Amino acid sequence: MQQRIMQVLAGYLDKLSEKERIAAINNFRLLLHEFSPFRDNPVDCVLWMKHENLTPNNYNPNNVAPPENRLLLKSLETDGFTQPIVVSQNGPDQYEIVDGFHRHQLAKTKNSLICELKGYVPVSRLNHTPEQRASSITSTIRHNRARGRHQINAMAEIVRELAQLNWSEEKIGKELGMDADEVLRLKQINGLLELFSDRKFSEAWTVK
Repeated sequence: MQQRIMQVLAGYLDKLSEKERIAAINNFRLLLHEFSPFRDNPVDCVLWMKHENLTPNNYNPNNVAPPENRLLLKSLETDGFTQPIVVSQNGPDQYEIVDGFHRHQLAKTKNSLICELKGYVPVSRLNHTPEQRASSITSTIRHNRARGRHQINAMAEIVRELAQLNWSEEKIGKELGMDADEVLRLKQINGLLELFSDRKFSEAWTVK
């Protein structure tokens, strides 16, 4: 039975145009994902999406230096995509990049990758709604911190935004993988006095 289904599927895909075949493969993967015992893991369903369906986020604290960017390009050209771009949906057929901004930029702008990938990139989708912006932000931070990459000033801005969403220091630290002192230092970088209005400081910290 399984072999017969695979033969029928192969015959069906062989008759499709390239664009139709990509769409069909995505749909089959979505169907398989529904029945997968690993469906709670985004990487269980990697789809190929067009560049125009993806938009960068405006909170990524990750910065790649030119030498690392060249190495990333070489890796993509030589080995192909070994990691999908992580996205969350922010509208009908529109997705915001949570992790993989630099891979997406290279795939979209470098001729060698444009030719090979035909305007598509592999993505895995997080189960975040457009209203769950804070969840997408913290997912981006976790991805970057796991690789040891983040910019301090950008991280301070993100801590400020989460605090303004009434996240406690404990919650910020838990979600971003920080201890209490690190969260406090990032708040101090921005000089956000309003965030410290409910805190008591010892006389040693009092400005005289």
